[in-house]
Amino acid sequence: MGRRNVSMMRLGRCVAFLAAAAFLLPFTILLMVADQQYNLTYNSKRVFYQESNFYKINGSYYMPAYAGTSLSRTQYMYENGTNDDGLLTRDKFMEVNARMEARRRFLRSECSRLGLDSSRNKAYAWEYLINRQYHVIWCNIFKAASTSWMYNFNLMANYTAAFLDKTKEVPLGLARKKYARPSAEMVKKAQVDSISFLIVRHPLERLASAYNDKIAHAWPKSFHDKMGYRIIQKYRKKKSPDAPHSPHPMFEEFVSYVLDEARAKRTLDMHWTPYTDFCTPCKFDFDVVLKFETLDEDQRYLIQLARLQDVVKPEWRNSGKGKTQQSINHLYSRLRRQQLVGLYNLYKYDFQLFNYTIDSYFEIVQPDDPSHG
Repeated sequence: MGRRNVSMMRLGRCVAFLAAAAFLLPFTILLMVADQQYNLTYNSKRVFYQESNFYKINGSYYMPAYAGTSLSRTQYMYENGTNDDGLLTRDKFMEVNARMEARRRFLRSECSRLGLDSSRNKAYAWEYLINRQYHVIWCNIFKAASTSWMYNFNLMANYTAAFLDKTKEVPLGLARKKYARPSAEMVKKAQVDSISFLIVRHPLERLASAYNDKIAHAWPKSFHDKMGYRIIQKYRKKKSPDAPHSPHPMFEEFVSYVLDEARAKRTLDMHWTPYTDFCTPCKFDFDVVLKFETLDEDQRYLIQLARLQDVVKPEWRNSGKGKTQQSINHLYSRLRRQQLVGLYNLYKYDFQLFNYTIDSYFEIVQPDDPSHG
């Protein structure tokens, strides 16, 4: 009887092992296949970079990136690591991915160092857009490729390109008809299976762009045109013999207004509010940080990462009013050193979290006026 019991026990264990193996084998095979298909792990999420469809795209959907340059199509693709369809090559994709990882690590490190990830700080999700169909989350920072990506998010909301190109409606208004303003909890929940991103640029370039677009070229009788009139009334020294005759505020007048508004703790216009306050990036775990300075590559990377290539295209909209660095330097050459210090203090966290520097601007501005202490 003892030998028979031992044999039965061994048989039972074999049956149990075979049953478990039969149950687990399909899942094991699926995991092996998944590991072969998805060869990039990003923040413990499986992302959408597949060898099988890396080159699969409707090439005619892309605006030629080399347009407006002196390079031929072949030269541009060679120098910028793109293929015939405008996609990044595998090597370029992995190069940009490493850059994104470095930015992400730097952001988390600075958030911790500055204490901005503390539970005492509130998370603001007012300007976030969540697209559940394509699993993409974006915090809209105005004057940082916001026009281009608002257009893209409207395409992802199933507006047609033909409609968007002819409509008179404001793109943000169209978007908010499809994307309700979320709570911070909604954003964090959606981040579990989505790619979240934001686009940043040098804070002083963004401010100059906002001034040029919204103040210097304000539509007559618009909100910003009326704001400009109030700025002139308060900050222009009319009795001075060298007083400007410009119908819109000069840059130094505009900066004085912005700094006074900040000192009075009044809500700043969304086009020049520090994006650290706007998006509270230390309270959300962003997957991708795009920078205006490398936007062409960064956009292509994001589009491929999220597999959006059949829906949107990497393009620059509203770039006609963009200032060259020479023009931006000219604007800042009108400021006093004290004003520049004030701007740095206003945008300090934007500088620190995203690794921007202000040093070169101190070489441009004028010294402080001794008559003003």
